[in-house]
Amino acid sequence: MQLLSAVLFVVSANIDNFAVGVAYGIKNIKIGIASSLIIALISAAGTFFSMSFGLVISKCLPLFVSNALGSMILIGIGLWIIADDMIKKHERTIQESSNKNEFMEYMDLLDHPEKADTDRSGNIDVKESVTLAFALTINNIGLGIGASIAGLNIIFNTLLTFFFSLAAVVLGCRLGNGCFSKALGKYATFVSGLIIIALGTYQLFI
Repeated sequence: MQLLSAVLFVVSANIDNFAVGVAYGIKNIKIGIASSLIIALISAAGTFFSMSFGLVISKCLPLFVSNALGSMILIGIGLWIIADDMIKKHERTIQESSNKNEFMEYMDLLDHPEKADTDRSGNIDVKESVTLAFALTINNIGLGIGASIAGLNIIFNTLLTFFFSLAAVVLGCRLGNGCFSKALGKYATFVSGLIIIALGTYQLFI
C-alpha cells in the first residue's frame, strides 16, 4: 500500500517537471545532464524538507487525526490545482504585470518555462536550471507537507522523487517533438490535480 501511495505522490509531484520537459522539447531548448541532475537534486531536497516539516506536525497529533488531516490537505491541494489551472486558462489574455515579486516570477516559469533560458541560447545551463528547479520545488511544498502528515515515508519518497524528477524532465524533452506533445503539456496540470486527489482519498481510507 505504501508503494502505491509513494508512486502516486512522486508522479503527481513530477508532472510539472514532465510538462516543462515537453515544453522545452517543443521549442527545441536543450537540458543537459548536469542541469537535469540539479533539478532532480533540488526537487528531492524540497521533498525532504517539506515532508520533514509535515512529520513534525504529525507528531503533535493523534495518528488518526494526522492521517485524516494529511489526506484532506492533499485533496484540497488537488482541487486547488485544478481550479487554479482553469482560472489561468481564462486569464491568458491579461497582460503580465511589470512589478511581479520574486515569488510570482518563480511561479510564472511554470506557465512559460522557456523564460528560464534567460540568455536565449537554446540550452538550459546550470545557473538557469537552479532557478527553474526552485520554481518546481516551491510548487510542491504543500504536497510534501500533506503527504508526510498522511503517513508517507520521507526517505523512500525523497529518493523516488530524485529519480522520477530526472526521468520526467528527460522523457518530457524526448516527447516534446511528438505528435501528442502539446496535448500532454496542456493537460499535465489537470492530471496532476486528479492524481493528488486520488492519493489523498486513498490515504484517507487505508
